Amino acid sequence: MRLMPRIVLFPGDGVGPEVVAEAAKVLSAVERRFGHRFDTESHAIGGDGLDRFGVPIRPEDVESTRRADAALLGAVGGPKWDAVEPSLRPERGLLHIRKELGLFANLRPVSVLPSLAASSPLKPEIVADVDLLVVRELTGGIYFGEPSRRWTDDGGRAAIDTLIYRDYEIERIVRLAFELAGSRRGRLASVDKANVLQSSRLWREIVNEVAREYPNVFLQHVLVDAMAMHLIKSPADFDVIVTENMFGDILTDEASVLPGSIGLLPSASLSNRTGDAPGTRFGLYEPIHGSAPDIAGHGKANPAGAILSVALMLRWSFALGDAARAVERAVADTIAAGSRTQDIPSEGGVPVSTTEFGDEVARRVEEH
Repeated sequence: MRLMPRIVLFPGDGVGPEVVAEAAKVLSAVERRFGHRFDTESHAIGGDGLDRFGVPIRPEDVESTRRADAALLGAVGGPKWDAVEPSLRPERGLLHIRKELGLFANLRPVSVLPSLAASSPLKPEIVADVDLLVVRELTGGIYFGEPSRRWTDDGGRAAIDTLIYRDYEIERIVRLAFELAGSRRGRLASVDKANVLQSSRLWREIVNEVAREYPNVFLQHVLVDAMAMHLIKSPADFDVIVTENMFGDILTDEASVLPGSIGLLPSASLSNRTGDAPGTRFGLYEPIHGSAPDIAGHGKANPAGAILSVALMLRWSFALGDAARAVERAVADTIAAGSRTQDIPSEGGVPVSTTEFGDEVARRVEEH
């Protein structure tokens, strides 16, 4: 690893700047406790980029990120920009940087803190042992297929979106999922719709080919509609789940309710570009929640997802496992001690602000 790793911050829109500020605060606490040093710089993305520069992301911002070791994103989008033309929507900035930087793998860990098991919409006994990782293909599939357009003819209004996958796109995401499963509990569930879709039949065929190289990983194929049911009935049965872009988008949002608040969960979007430390990759890290413009500026946003995204960054882009565990432990201990933002139920407690939660996590990182 270089002497001072470079991290690009994309605060973005809505509550994004607030949660990124708390994540940066915790990163500074890591510096003080462990003696690491990080060089951070901020760039515009999404609606912030539109307002400041007329585009959701500029080429120079992409290039600066390309030269960095990792990036941290807050959130993009909001109703303020609903009327702009589709090519300039805030979300296009995120899709563009994913494509340009080859961020092909979106990883979303989902676990339930013991102190919050009762906060889940499911029964505590269902979510008590949940510890799963969803690996979503990020640069192919229906979101990027061509043609994608609308038109009107004599038959009325019509629209088309194209779902296309190449074999190499499937193989690289599946191979990563097998590697991750091998480093965890050795179980991989591949999700598709092979009973209907040709793209899913190709997906399953390639999964079976790659599986021969990983005999110690137990593989099961699950249809996407069945997986939607299993995530509610028996989520603790799963270890690593790998799937294509749109299915992953839907299933990860479903899984996000298991811990009790979408504000708790981090994510990582990884590329094939390796880092200086063995086993590391460049990644764009972000909480999975949206920009929540209705609470922006009120100190109500939960920064836990952004802070835990920093933990993923420390682990997967910098191989700083001790620091990552310190951050994760500090978040868990802060919540267990009763310091919770307004989105997390607390018996008789007064919700803390975004800043107060970040202060408490940073203090615990330094003192533990």
